[in-house]
Amino acid sequence: MASTIKEINVAELREWQASGKDFQLIDVREQNEYDEAHMDGLLIPLGSIPENIDKISSDKPVVIHCRSGKRSANAISYLQSNHDLENLYNLEGGILAWQNS
Repeated sequence: MASTIKEINVAELREWQASGKDFQLIDVREQNEYDEAHMDGLLIPLGSIPENIDKISSDKPVVIHCRSGKRSANAISYLQSNHDLENLYNLEGGILAWQNS
């Protein structure tokens, strides 16, 4: 019973930020990757998602990103399957797309 993963692109995310939309941004990369470049999101490395469920909002949109979109998609699949969260969006292309926009 695979849920569809909703996606948001960089332009849409920038619109959300510019309009002051209330959402949470989560980065599922590792600390060293975050240290090199980040978007000011909450760092929850992919492997530590299970013990950090309480930090993930269930009452507003949550945009999850990684380097390119693969790990964040895995995080969303896990959260949808195991924690019934339907407010999650994968950032298309991850931080690479963000940096190149």
